[in-house]
Amino acid sequence: MAGICVFHKYRWESEGEAVWGRRPGDTCDLPPAAADKKWYAVHTRSRHEKVVAAQLRGRGVDTYLPLVEEIHRWSDRRKRVQVPLFPGYAFIHAFDSAETMATVAQVPSAVGIVGAHGGAPIPDEEIATVHRLLSRNIPCVCHPFLKLGQRVRIRGGALDGVEGTLLARKGESCLVVSIELIQRSLAVRIEGYDVEVV
Repeated sequence: MAGICVFHKYRWESEGEAVWGRRPGDTCDLPPAAADKKWYAVHTRSRHEKVVAAQLRGRGVDTYLPLVEEIHRWSDRRKRVQVPLFPGYAFIHAFDSAETMATVAQVPSAVGIVGAHGGAPIPDEEIATVHRLLSRNIPCVCHPFLKLGQRVRIRGGALDGVEGTLLARKGESCLVVSIELIQRSLAVRIEGYDVEVV
């Protein structure tokens, strides 16, 4: 079916760096934009993303499952394994209809469409951005979702373990550390630091 995109990070340079690409035969365009079709995230059972995407494709639904290749190491060998960029999710481009919901519900490993009352559509721009990054061979990894105003902790470096509130200040990410009793705060620029949600 045309319009199905599955991207793979499957080549490796001589230095071991990952190189993104597509396998021969994979199509590389997102399904054509239609006024009534929208993108939805389908929540899947753990490690069933490929099965759900294949079953939905078999039922005539446009799917998008971005895959990356990782090297998994065991004591006796190393193997390249393709894993979803977003574990637990596949994307569909479909009409907002009871028929679409029923098709997804018929897939045994699909938990359902994400969102209340039949699913919440994902803006086309967000899917297009993921597609653009992967199609241009930009190395990507899944990262915990961070929002401005959220409590975070810095991991690694000179600020390892420091906690504060994530803010944007003059276009840069800052960590604000506060002393509640005296109601004073300080901000430190955290560009380049790895942060996690507290």
